[in-house]
Amino acid sequence: MPIVQFTPFSSLVEPNFWHALTDLKIDVLRLSEDSVSITGSYASGRSFVDRETGKEIALGCTVDIGGEAFSKDVQVPPHSITATAADEIWASIEKGSTSLLTHFLLITFADLKKYKYYYWFAFPAFVTKPAWEVDGDWRGASDQFSNEALNTIFNTVHLSPKPFFLVRTSGKAPEIGPIEEYDSFFKGVPTNERTIAFLDPSAAPSNPGWPLRNLLTYLRYHFPSAASEGFRVLCWRDTEHVPHDGRWKSRFGIVRTSGEGGKDRPTAVGWEKNVQGKLGPRVADLAPMMDPKRLADQAVDLNLKLMRWRILPALDLDKIASTKCLLLGAGTLGCYVARTLMGWGVRKITFVDSARVSFSNPVRQPLFEFEDCLNGGKPKAACAAERLKKIFPGVDASGFNLSIPMPGHPIPPASVAQAKQDVATLERLTDEHDVVFLLMDSRESRWLPTVLGAAKGKIVMNAALGFDTYLVMRHGARASLSKGTRLGCYYCNDIVAPADSLTDRTLDQMCTVTRPGLASIAASTTVELLVSLLQHPDGINAPPPPPQREKDIDEDSASRSVLGLVPHQLRGFLAEFRNMPITGAAYNRCTGCSDTVIDAYETRGFEVLLKAFNETGFLESLTGLDKLYAEGEAALENVDWEIDDEENDM
Repeated sequence: MPIVQFTPFSSLVEPNFWHALTDLKIDVLRLSEDSVSITGSYASGRSFVDRETGKEIALGCTVDIGGEAFSKDVQVPPHSITATAADEIWASIEKGSTSLLTHFLLITFADLKKYKYYYWFAFPAFVTKPAWEVDGDWRGASDQFSNEALNTIFNTVHLSPKPFFLVRTSGKAPEIGPIEEYDSFFKGVPTNERTIAFLDPSAAPSNPGWPLRNLLTYLRYHFPSAASEGFRVLCWRDTEHVPHDGRWKSRFGIVRTSGEGGKDRPTAVGWEKNVQGKLGPRVADLAPMMDPKRLADQAVDLNLKLMRWRILPALDLDKIASTKCLLLGAGTLGCYVARTLMGWGVRKITFVDSARVSFSNPVRQPLFEFEDCLNGGKPKAACAAERLKKIFPGVDASGFNLSIPMPGHPIPPASVAQAKQDVATLERLTDEHDVVFLLMDSRESRWLPTVLGAAKGKIVMNAALGFDTYLVMRHGARASLSKGTRLGCYYCNDIVAPADSLTDRTLDQMCTVTRPGLASIAASTTVELLVSLLQHPDGINAPPPPPQREKDIDEDSASRSVLGLVPHQLRGFLAEFRNMPITGAAYNRCTGCSDTVIDAYETRGFEVLLKAFNETGFLESLTGLDKLYAEGEAALENVDWEIDDEENDM
């Protein structure tokens, strides 16, 4: 007859157990080395069917240890430190108790500075000699018991779970009793109607779980003659009242061994092996989890990672998280853009702004509070960055109090050095980031970042607000980096250079007067457009969708990323709750992204920028827009206008 091979326990320690251990050690135990009672749990053996092979695969025979493992009621006497777990189990067997048959031992050393936990489990089990043997092989419980009998057992065990129990089938329906009442429960019951049962954590068809070892030792100690005749054993593994596949998972077998020597304490085994398969402790390195900042870092990414489970398995979260974003403007748009970027897991966010927080800002700009307005107001950029860190310590946020030079705003000679320094800072920041967001209030303030972004091959995202309308767009790449039809920038539709739009403005023009919900819509749309662009294989050169009805756009359109279409521009009309995708081609005389402007900047640097700031008409002359004007005027002069006779009569 084959020898019974038992499936050993393996520990499954939940992270919250180490949290509880840390709190207990720091707040309660301190320097004490007294042993502490803990509890674990195991359930019926579980398995799953491999979809590829169709084979049933057994899961591990595990003992779960969670954060609630430490008992507040049970006090362990000091002498148990020196007493072995095996001695305690054997003593309980001698007393006729099964309460300690699944007793286990855990030795731990906690390095609380590094959040490393060294631990070694022992699940003591006695080695019976000669070994237990099984008649034939283990077989399905339904081969031995009827469905009615198994249903009765299930109902009883389900209502009152027990690790070990007796089953007698001499009556009309099976009856269940405790192991300790073996003699009285089985009095007058034929041997073939007596069954020893236990809750089996193993799912292996031919290997019962570890708890059976000590149960058989208990039975051999108290009933040696029955051990020689053989015990009918039911390995209870069913967790469903009616198995979904119609097959009961529980197993049945008859095991036997010599009854002689059953009163002598056998040797015990049960130390768990480490991950290398050797006898030795394991290590749980929870440094990334135990630090609250690390925990926050993992929690932030949880929702994003869940997207990849079923909805978007191809979503590249690492690419999004590693994208460095430069936000020019820390106002209403900048605050909402930053929050949405953090929601997508972006870790590097830099603000640039020259303003201070005013009393009108906190209600519209969610990164500021009332206290930030006091004493003249805090610098917006630095304040926004600090607030991001308070919201999520894992973000790398910084702020620069910087004024961006603009065309149409001449720079006095005394301020040229400062302007040159500001330009150099902006150039450095553009180099250090992957994406530049243009979120400023004025049209001309976007010119210099547009030139720098095009020259350095950066993704440039633009958002602008009206009262109840908004524009969200991505700039196309410069001609030398572009593939296919080159997309335009913010200035490509203009035939005039950016000029001073700030002087002599009335109060309603100086403030960004928009419907309160518009900024968050535009900001979120800008970030979502960026994320879709990052997921597209062509990146900055992703083609926009063709000009056709949305329902007619092919699912395999070249403009689609895993998140959907990647339009060039979106015009939003809040009064109509409508968005309009627009595609605009690049203009070869554009004052922002044309080769003429970029080449002049790369060749002459700050000199050409200074002329653009100071000299009216410089950009028109540089790009040839002035000649376009002249040609237009000449064409108008050469038109032979026909005058209606009726007008002459008047």
